[in-house]
Amino acid sequence: MTLKFFDKLSQNLIEFLNDKDDYNVVVEVENKEKSFTAHSNVLKYRSSYFRQKLENIQPNENNIKIITKPSISAKIFEVILKYIYGGIVNLEKVETRFIFDLMLIANEFELMELSNKLEIILIEDKSSWLKTHFSLVYRTIFVKENFKNLESFCNDIVVKYPNLIFDSSDFAFLPESSLVSLLKRDDLQMKEAEIWDYVIKWGIAQNPTLPTNLGDWTKGNFLTLKTTLQQCLPHIRYFHITNIEIYDKIRPFKKILDKQLWEDINQHIVAPDRPIKSNSLPARSVLNAELPPRTTELKEPFSTIISEDHAAEISSWIDRKTDTYSTTNIPYTFELILRGTRDGFAPQTFWNICHGHACTIVVAKVKGTDEIIGGYNPLTWDNSNIEDDQWKETKDSFVFTLKNGNIQNSILSRVKDTKHAVRNSHKKIQDVCGPYFGYGFSLFSKKNFNLDSLSYCDNSPNYYKKRIKTSNRFSIDNYEVFKVIEKS
Repeated sequence: MTLKFFDKLSQNLIEFLNDKDDYNVVVEVENKEKSFTAHSNVLKYRSSYFRQKLENIQPNENNIKIITKPSISAKIFEVILKYIYGGIVNLEKVETRFIFDLMLIANEFELMELSNKLEIILIEDKSSWLKTHFSLVYRTIFVKENFKNLESFCNDIVVKYPNLIFDSSDFAFLPESSLVSLLKRDDLQMKEAEIWDYVIKWGIAQNPTLPTNLGDWTKGNFLTLKTTLQQCLPHIRYFHITNIEIYDKIRPFKKILDKQLWEDINQHIVAPDRPIKSNSLPARSVLNAELPPRTTELKEPFSTIISEDHAAEISSWIDRKTDTYSTTNIPYTFELILRGTRDGFAPQTFWNICHGHACTIVVAKVKGTDEIIGGYNPLTWDNSNIEDDQWKETKDSFVFTLKNGNIQNSILSRVKDTKHAVRNSHKKIQDVCGPYFGYGFSLFSKKNFNLDSLSYCDNSPNYYKKRIKTSNRFSIDNYEVFKVIEKS
């Protein structure tokens, strides 16, 4: 008979985690703003990642080994530590995105028991979230390559709606493993010639130095492409491509095919009943029912703060239109650059990520209210200033509040003092001062904004204070920065 008393053991180990006297490891997270103490023996026996990491770190003068993980949130790492010590993970009242991020970090720390369990939870209980955030999920899991169940879940969707991936703006950045896994599928709902076109497009994108004009390609150029596509080419169903498509699409790239395969393709054109030496894959299956159009359920929202209606309104302000654009006629794309809940709220993060970007919108959700506030900067953010703060002149910037919830009307306020429209902060204060619109609207510390005497006042003095009804300094739930790009 074996008696097991895991509950008490777990409780004691959690108490050991909280013991601040005997620790010999400090883990710094969240841009070094938070730190946790731990014990090397526990970490290395529970995680091969920590075992290897600790072996390569020299202790400091206090015999403490310091591990820095700046991109990990304190909330997630606290859960990781409690799992390592006590085997307990509490997922009550947490958002699905937290579970997804926790799964990724568990995988990074080689905590496969936890990572695999969270993967199953997402598939079985959170499938609607996975579909809503499909692009994010798909890009992430194939980079990590350890989430086979999620890969299968996503590929089951992609084979039915291939435009989700093949027509996406970041198709060229698709991991090779992801592309190969799709090419292997017999039920990929695309014509074989189209699949070939996308494979060639992907291969060329991996080698940007290849000549633009195919007529200028050398033997070495074709060899480069062949090497890049060596894992993809065997999964093309060459003998199910029409003769015209062979001539128009395959023939120009025949040099990337094995000599025997190209001979068999030509033989099949003139004598399709004769046996061939090359491997011939079966034709892909075609669904009888017509595929429905891509649903909005599978489209990842472009923002967690503003809507398409807000984007249309902001776009009309940028163009100084008296009427608001319709959501089907927005002339700009709002490309997400930074998100507080994803990238962190430290002001330095803003300067690191947004440096060099022009025509940007900053929006923030005020904590505990329906308020959405923001500003537009048509100029370029610059984090290289090593002298005094640099004020930039423009007549086209503005700040605003947006209608939302109980807020019935949006308010626009264009710049009055054009010589002090936006400010690029001195390098020495970028860790405490984020973007400035005029003298008084600024992100200046973690999760905090500041409003003072604004230089943007078309409506009424200090209208932000009246709208928000709070002190000059207030907290936010989240903030986002978008690059505004004119549609072609």
